[in-house]
Amino acid sequence: MLNIVFEKDNKRAAAYDDGKLIGECTYSQGSDFWIIDHTEVSEDYGGQGIARKLVDKVVEAAREKGLKIIPLCPYAKKVFTENSEYADVWKK
Repeated sequence: MLNIVFEKDNKRAAAYDDGKLIGECTYSQGSDFWIIDHTEVSEDYGGQGIARKLVDKVVEAAREKGLKIIPLCPYAKKVFTENSEYADVWKK
């Protein structure tokens, strides 16, 4: 069973399949913003929308904390560019 969790201590959103790590979206912290620096999903799980769910989980946590995000990772930047729903958290 697929499970997407936010792991504050690891500065990431992680995807697990029956306890096995299969993807992550990592970020680093600035003073009042986060930088999404890497998003990756195992090839075996490609094309299932997992990477988007990982980005969404980081965005959700940032919103809860009132933080903005710089999407440095190429995948996250593409998601932010193509979807206006991220405008409220995008630090340009």
